[in-house]
Formats: sequence, structure tokens, C-alpha cells
Amino acid sequence: MFGVFRAAFLANRWEDLHFFAYPENVSTPTWNRPATSDKSILSPEDAEQLDIISLGRRIRHLRKAKAMTLDDLSEAVGTAPSQLSLMENGKREPKLSMLKSLAAIFGVGLDELLGAAPPTRRAALEIELERAQRGPLYQSLGLPKVRISSRTPMDVLESLVGLQGELERRLNEQSATPEEARRANAELRGEMKARNNYFPAIEKEAAAVLKAIGHTTGPLSHHQVADIAAHLGFSLHNVSDLPHSTRSVTDLKNMRVYLTQSQRSEHSTRSVLLQAFGHHVLGHATPSDYAEFLRQRVATNYFAASLMMPEKATVDFLQHAKSARELAVEDIRDAFAVSYETAAHRFTNLATEHLGITVHFQKVHESGIIHKAYENDGVNFPMDHIGAIEGQSVCRHWTSREVFDVADQFSAYNQYTDTTVGTFWCTARTERSNTGKFSLSIGVPYVHVKWFRGRDTTERSVSTCPDESCCRRPPLELQQQWAGQAWPSARAQTHLLAAMPQGAFPGVDETEVYSFLAQHSMDK
Repeated sequence: MFGVFRAAFLANRWEDLHFFAYPENVSTPTWNRPATSDKSILSPEDAEQLDIISLGRRIRHLRKAKAMTLDDLSEAVGTAPSQLSLMENGKREPKLSMLKSLAAIFGVGLDELLGAAPPTRRAALEIELERAQRGPLYQSLGLPKVRISSRTPMDVLESLVGLQGELERRLNEQSATPEEARRANAELRGEMKARNNYFPAIEKEAAAVLKAIGHTTGPLSHHQVADIAAHLGFSLHNVSDLPHSTRSVTDLKNMRVYLTQSQRSEHSTRSVLLQAFGHHVLGHATPSDYAEFLRQRVATNYFAASLMMPEKATVDFLQHAKSARELAVEDIRDAFAVSYETAAHRFTNLATEHLGITVHFQKVHESGIIHKAYENDGVNFPMDHIGAIEGQSVCRHWTSREVFDVADQFSAYNQYTDTTVGTFWCTARTERSNTGKFSLSIGVPYVHVKWFRGRDTTERSVSTCPDESCCRRPPLELQQQWAGQAWPSARAQTHLLAAMPQGAFPGVDETEVYSFLAQHSMDK
């Protein structure tokens, strides 16, 4: 009863959620910028338990403020002192009628009685310690529980709560594994799918910046990027000693953005700068974990693409191409002078929202491993038990794999693929990077192919994955010839065994960045 009443009460006070909100409890405090968050780290069961504990401490506080003993309160409400003691210790859930009686006796409203904020610092510590001792982490240690009472010294409470927090922080830090990264990717992809990969708040921020510099359509020039920097109050500095683990470094104290002068970078100076501006415009704070870091990266990429390919101009371009039944990713790339990958990503942002076309995207390494993926068209991507797609091998018969064997690597390769969930048309290209060759593909269900150039292709393939007979097992003839006669020396995939780099910004050396900024702070 209390849990239901509490939920109903809070529903009336719930504020609008903000997609990019970050908590302050990060593992590297010196990175912090002021931030607030409504994000809860508790499960619904733990959150309700914490409410009961908090309520108990509030009842005790209000009872003592009235100078009442348990016997006095027992007589007033008609309940045994032992039952009231269980309530005050968060071990019994009071009924709604009891809550009303207690509120009347203490002379407070139900909202104050159910208030989330502990009445005192001591009460807050008692609640936190009680929560910790009832949690799975404390129980797994096999330690005896500390009996919390009014006689427990404050310094003991402070120490025990502090130790618990530090232990949780260290265990969370150690659990930063590739599985955590895949789980975060899967969760974020689910959010993107729910929104059709379209984020109007970011579109609005980008439109405001473009309006401020007077840009409406066409490629965003480097000169206009410099205008954006000036509009936002930043100066730009090219350096030769940028920390090796960074693509850019923003000095918020002196409002400077540092970029590398190296010509070997895979990322264009324009996109790196726009992503750096995105953190500032979108009000990002220090990420608390890898999931928050990933959300920020996706948001800044989206922001940069929204600047290079403004929503209105790009939608007008796409709608004209759709009317002519000539949609093509390479045309978007050429019209706005961006990379093929950026054009493909931007198409997924706008295709469903403005064109009514569901779509999927893949970035696949030549080894067949998926590096990036998105879908809202029902395509059957391979995935593991936690719903992660990244790191999975894509079917050999899909367009994203077949394109590697095509002789013509200059033109787009188009193919129909009959799968167990329907027929999809895909267009793909390959690009080379310092980590190998990748295919970039955009696909749509057969019902939408009529809008695309390349729909007349005669290339067709059949995929029965996840059936292992499709491409997971060698053909019978090869098995009979070589089974038991081959012993490959596998290349060690050490990155799959190692923990993810620690820190708020994975792999970035805080000392290196601060030393770099100190060295350049006096530059003119």
C-alpha cells in the first residue's frame, strides 16, 4: 500500500526529464563541471526499500521533535510500541490509514511525512548505511551488520558510509569491461530506435547556431566553422603536441580549442571542431560512466552532422530526390561535402521522421565484424544475449560482406537479400582506415526500395541466418576434405580480454591533458 501511495504522490511532482543530464558522482573528481541529475542508480525494488527506510527515520525525527516516547505514540495511534519501532527502523511498511494518523499527530501534511529529503545529516547517513547493509554488495562480504541506533557516533556513521561508497566505486571501476561497453551500446541503440534516431532538441540547438552565423544551405565551409567558434566565444589553436589520446582539447578557462596539425588523422578538422563545440552547446558535464560517455559522443556527432547538413536544407534535398525516385547516399555526401559515413548517419536521422522510410545502417570490418549498427526496419542483426550487435559477425551473404569481393570499388554496390524476416535492398561502399577496410551500408525493406537509385540491380542473395547451415559452417565438401586436418594459429584478440580504460573519458590521461593546457595557457 505504501509503495503504491508513494508512487502516486511522486507522479504528481515529476519534472520533465532531460536527455543529457549527468550526475556528479564520477570516479575522477577533478574532471567535474557543475551538474545535477535526477538519474537513480537504484533498482525499483531498492528505491522503494529506501523510501520505507527514509520514512521510518522521518517518523522517528518527528516523534522526538514532539518529545514523545514510543509508548506515547503507541497510545495515540493505537498500535503496539514494537510495531512502531519496526516502522521507524524501516522494517515494516505502514498502511495508508496509519500514515494519515501519524501526519495528524505530528501536525504535518502527508507530503512532508513522505518527503524524500532526510530531515538531518545524521538521518541521511543512517538511511544510506541501512540501504548499503541490505544491499547485495554488503551481503556478499559476509560481514555482520552494524546495529544503527541514536547512540551510534557520527564519525562511525561517516566512516562506514564513506567506506561503502569507495568500495562500490572501485568495484564499478573494475567492472568496466567490453561487456559493459556492449551493454551500453545496446541500451543506447534501443533509445535511438524508439526515437527513430531523430533528436529535435539537438536539431534546434544546431539551427540556432547556424542562424547566428547566417548559414542556410550548402556545404559548411572552414571559414563558417571559424565563425561558429567566434560566435561561441572560442579561439582556435593548431598544435603539434596534442595529447595522443585526444582528437581535440577544449580549454574552458581561456575558451580555446586545440587541434592537431598532423595530416595523418582520420577525422576531418571540421567535424572534430564541431563535435568539440557540441559538448559546450549541449551543456555536457563530466560523464559518470561509459554509458554517459557514449551518449555524449553520439550527441556531439549528431550535433556536428546537424551543422554540416542543416535539417531544413537536407530534408528539402531528400524530399526532392524521393519525388524523383533517386535517393542515394553518395548524392547527400557530394551535396554537403561530408564523408560517406556522415551522410549515411544523417540519412538515418531524417529518413523515418521526414520521409516515412524505415532503415538500417552497418559499419562492418573486412573480417565481417560489426563495428556500428542501427535499425528500425526489423532487419535481423546478429546479437548476443544482452542485445549487443557490435562485435558480432554479420552473415556472409549480406550486402555489407558481399561488397568486399566486388571488383568495382568506385561505384556503390546494390543488392537484394532475402532473409528469414523479409527482403531488404541495401547499398554499400568500402573505405580504408588505419585499422583495415570497412564497408558502410544503408538498407531498407523491399516496400521502400522504389524511392532509391540502384533499385534495378540484378544482384540478389539469400540468407537463412541465424541457421548455422547458412554461413557459420563450411560446405559439406570442404568439411569432408579438411575436418581434423587444419590447425590455425589464431591472432590474439587481447582487446577482448582487457578491461576498458579507466576514467571519465576512457583512455585519456588526466595529467597529460592538464600539463598540455598549462604549457599552452600563455600562448598568444
